Amino acid sequence: MLRLTHTALRPKGLILKKWFSTFCFALIAGFASQAHAGKAINFNFTDSNGKTQKLSDYRGKWVLVNFWAPWCPRCKMEFNELNDLDARPEFVVIGVAMDYGIDEGSVRTTMQRYNLRFPQVIGGNRRDADSPALQVGPVDYYPTSYLYAPDGEIVMFVPGVISKQKMIAFTQQYQSANPTAVAKTEPTPDLTPPAKPSVQKASMKKTSTKSTMKKKVTVY
Repeated sequence: MLRLTHTALRPKGLILKKWFSTFCFALIAGFASQAHAGKAINFNFTDSNGKTQKLSDYRGKWVLVNFWAPWCPRCKMEFNELNDLDARPEFVVIGVAMDYGIDEGSVRTTMQRYNLRFPQVIGGNRRDADSPALQVGPVDYYPTSYLYAPDGEIVMFVPGVISKQKMIAFTQQYQSANPTAVAKTEPTPDLTPPAKPSVQKASMKKTSTKSTMKKKVTVY
């Protein structure tokens, strides 16, 4: 995991970080029943093939949005795991390449070299006013991932390398604790008027996203 705003951690810090990650996952079973984050913003991205990627199009599936950078070695460590997750019928993985500077070609080269088979968004700089990250959540590390439950709620934040095994274990535990949240539903178009009582549009304000992440979303 690469922190973008601080220098490299000392060995002691790395040990603590590894312990903290293990400890957090050990608590997942207990957190799963409490991980009822507010409805997420229906993100709307355009991928490298010009296709629109919307959260509402994947209702009924687990959606993992993975932020990465072509210069990030730890990002490349998880590419095989992400390909495998995306191949599962219940999962959709969407990659968002960020902070590649002026060389967009480095993103496409990485996509080809690592045979990335899931959709890729060429997202520009994370500090841009129209950054894709603003539609999902804070990105202070690479890689960073957000997991959406089949009902469209963000239920996990992963500041680091994905583990396919742990990700699948979490979804199974979450499903056991929240059977109605992961019941299969047909994809529905995002055409519901804002005034309809059964639908609540999440705020785009960054403060609301941070508040939800701190209080209700499992940290992997």
